[in-house]
Amino acid sequence: EQSAATVMAVSGGYPESYEKGKPISGLNEVEMVFQAGTRRDGDKVLTNGGRVLAATSFGANFKQAVEKSYKTLEKISYEGIYYRKDIGFDL
Repeated sequence: EQSAATVMAVSGGYPESYEKGKPISGLNEVEMVFQAGTRRDGDKVLTNGGRVLAATSFGANFKQAVEKSYKTLEKISYEGIYYRKDIGFDL
């Protein structure tokens, strides 16, 4: 039996005002992320919404799964990236 954890990366300022069109780097360095608020411009991937992408990972338990999701997001960057760092701590 495995556990899964998803951590959502959002644009700085979300859910209030935020800027779009920020280049996203590091996507080639990760196994899998689910893109939501993104768009392609040539060979670049840009932010295009408040909820930009989600990192989902599996582990033997929830703690391992969420740690893997955080490690995935640490490899990705764009101006204003924000994600909660307290997911699952109250479980």
